[in-house]
Amino acid sequence: MENPNNRIIAAGKLEGELELSHEVMNEPFYTGTLAVKRLSGAIDRLPITIPGKLMALLPEDRERLLLVNGQVRSYNKVVDGAGRLMVTLFAQGIAETHENDTLNRVSLTGALCKPPIYRSTPFGREICDMMIAVNRAFGKSDYIPCIAWGRNAQYAARFGVGDHVRLTGRLQSREYQKLLESGEYMARNAYEVSCFTLEAADGGIGLSPEARGLYVQARNYTN
Repeated sequence: MENPNNRIIAAGKLEGELELSHEVMNEPFYTGTLAVKRLSGAIDRLPITIPGKLMALLPEDRERLLLVNGQVRSYNKVVDGAGRLMVTLFAQGIAETHENDTLNRVSLTGALCKPPIYRSTPFGREICDMMIAVNRAFGKSDYIPCIAWGRNAQYAARFGVGDHVRLTGRLQSREYQKLLESGEYMARNAYEVSCFTLEAADGGIGLSPEARGLYVQARNYTN
């Protein structure tokens, strides 16, 4: 089902084998990894969920470039005894393509469900983490981690819980080291939308007082 508030289109190649994940109303769903190249040449390895009805569209040659459109979705999963938010590219259409092998475009409109976290990197670059709740059909919502940089980070930091935002960006993967109680580090992967553009939805209506005053001058900020 198409959702104008949650759209992604990406070009990439499937890595490894697809695995049966679950069934809904007798339709199987398969999960795997879609490797999407950035302009820099780096690779984002994104979790992908493919409904069984789309499996026939996949080429036998896994080196073929696929054009995938769908939504960014999330779900909870118990990992090592603790609940974790999992993010996936949920495919709604698949086709072979021979163009734009770095395509990775996300468009989201939703509400902040946690206070944004603003900080600076060790190299002095400004960054702001956000958690955006995007409504789905049948009363469900997807909770999508997003990250803004530079002046977008300054702008994002002034939003409050419940404020509605509209953003574009790319879905990316990032490896990090998690410190365990034992004192050891474990390598993990995070998936988030890196914002290219960010603005208040509904013309600034519903913004916190701090963000409302900056809406007009900040709405066209890009990195």
